[in-house]
Amino acid sequence: MANALFVVVLVACILAGTALASRLRFPAPLLLIAVGVVASFVPGVPEVQLEPDIVLLGLLPPLLYAAAVQTSLVDFKQNRRSILLLSIGLVVFTALGVGVVVHALLPAIPWPAAIAIGAVVAPPDAVAATAVARRIGLPRRIVTILEGESLLNDATALVTLRTAIAALGASVTALEIAGDFALAAGGGVLVGFGTFVVVAWFRRRITDPILDTAVSFVVPFVAYLAAESIHASGVLAVVVAGLLLGHKAPLIQTAKSRVTERTNWRTIAFLLENTVFLLIGLQAQWIVADVARSGVPLALVIGVCLATLAAVIVLRLLWVFPARFLLMKPGSGVGGRKRPPLGYTFILGWAGMRGVVTLAAAFVIPEDTPYREVLLLIAFTVVAGTLFIQGLSLPWFARRFRVPSPDPMEDALARATLLQQASKAAEKRLAELEFDDPHGIADLIRQRSEQRNFAAWERLGTTSEREAPSELYARVRTEMLAAERERVLEIRDGGQVPSEVVAEVLAMLDLEESMIDDSQPQRPESVAPATVHRTGEGCADLDAYPAVVTAPDPVCQQCLDEGLVWVSLRQCLACGNVGCCDSSPARHATAHFQDTTHPVMQSAEPGENWRWCYVHHTTA
Repeated sequence: MANALFVVVLVACILAGTALASRLRFPAPLLLIAVGVVASFVPGVPEVQLEPDIVLLGLLPPLLYAAAVQTSLVDFKQNRRSILLLSIGLVVFTALGVGVVVHALLPAIPWPAAIAIGAVVAPPDAVAATAVARRIGLPRRIVTILEGESLLNDATALVTLRTAIAALGASVTALEIAGDFALAAGGGVLVGFGTFVVVAWFRRRITDPILDTAVSFVVPFVAYLAAESIHASGVLAVVVAGLLLGHKAPLIQTAKSRVTERTNWRTIAFLLENTVFLLIGLQAQWIVADVARSGVPLALVIGVCLATLAAVIVLRLLWVFPARFLLMKPGSGVGGRKRPPLGYTFILGWAGMRGVVTLAAAFVIPEDTPYREVLLLIAFTVVAGTLFIQGLSLPWFARRFRVPSPDPMEDALARATLLQQASKAAEKRLAELEFDDPHGIADLIRQRSEQRNFAAWERLGTTSEREAPSELYARVRTEMLAAERERVLEIRDGGQVPSEVVAEVLAMLDLEESMIDDSQPQRPESVAPATVHRTGEGCADLDAYPAVVTAPDPVCQQCLDEGLVWVSLRQCLACGNVGCCDSSPARHATAHFQDTTHPVMQSAEPGENWRWCYVHHTTA
């Protein structure tokens, strides 16, 4: 009963803490760690000791899988050079560097133990870094690199730790170390790919979203345990399986299964991630107490902890700046490559927050290792120190270096373009289908597709004071759904309709309401707005008609003549004609293209300079 009550209180603290952090606009991981540290010293709070198996077998696989299935395999491959340099090279570099620092300050610690603690503190945490990065709106390439690094670096760190621990009991040759790394990497990749093949085969044969989601709950543990049973990397197995299953999900799962799985895993990841940070804080009291009983001078303990914390921060910066020459992006610049800006490089180096894997891995160090209590405190200091020092200062540095955040308007333009191209493919497919249509179903389908596309284009509006059609629809339809739900509940309370039927109707109303998109683009807590927009690749018409300064006070004269009200205005770049957009009743801009075949128009709305090619359905 006491354990059950503790779990309930733990979850309640997590929910309250994350809600408070959101209201305070403060990183939830940092607040939860602070709450845990304070609570650990409160009399009556149970002592919590993280067992390595609980973290490495119970928490790590699902957390890695939840991150991997949402990571773009395409982006991962495009940034693989950066990711591998950080997840392998930097981890080994940090482990050796920290080992030198620890051994210099505590010569009684053998070299293998010193390198072991270096391996423990080497890998940044997947959750902490990306949570802060997304909150402040760092460029997507940086976020992708941080995510990819944190997915793979645990494998390198754990293999290094395992090798160092083995060296504590016997000598280890370079050949044995290389063989261990090869088995861990190769075996992990093979097990992960095999898990993907089996699960993909099974998923193609099931359509029940509940069964499909239940399968996903088993995948990370099966992949991890299967790999570890052959002494391969369970971390790599989970990551490979998650990346491939996430990439192939649109082909091997039904839409309902994907939606259900995504929702469930977001909930699981939310609870596990925040539980991890609260548990980290709850370790503080007993770790400090053990160090106090060890008899090691306080000044020495403080010195080695702070020196290690400084080392992990400095070593990462020392690695990423020279690595700029290896992280050059193919395709532009001198010799076909372009170095990342210095600001990007510093932010990438500064975003090295550690997490629960560091603390859990520290407990793997054998209990008879000299100064083990101090090594555990070192791990705790590095976790808490990097989270607070780097996590709190990262937004300031991002603003200081003017690192641009993703532009919501550019995203909205890309979204509208993609939907338009998808609709073009759907229209082509509709024309190929042969079916009798006495009820005008094809026209209804086209109308619904157009409404979806128009809503996407309307989100580009920046200055219109009038309510856009999609916003009006969302507001009115939401009110209607509320009235429908209220009436259904009244009928339910009367007991005249079977409860199963009522539940089905309520689910239908909920589904429709969840599909109403009345949101507007919001800029993240920011750094700096992006100013570079995508260009239409391979579109000769967009190249032929560059952006211009549009008419100062544009109007759609045809709308005025016909007594109509427009939503947004577009200007033809061939002749300067101004017409209303497709969300407007008459669609005069499109009609102008159909009459004249002038291919490119530009938004005539103040503050907008994007262009659209009617011929190739591309934007710039």
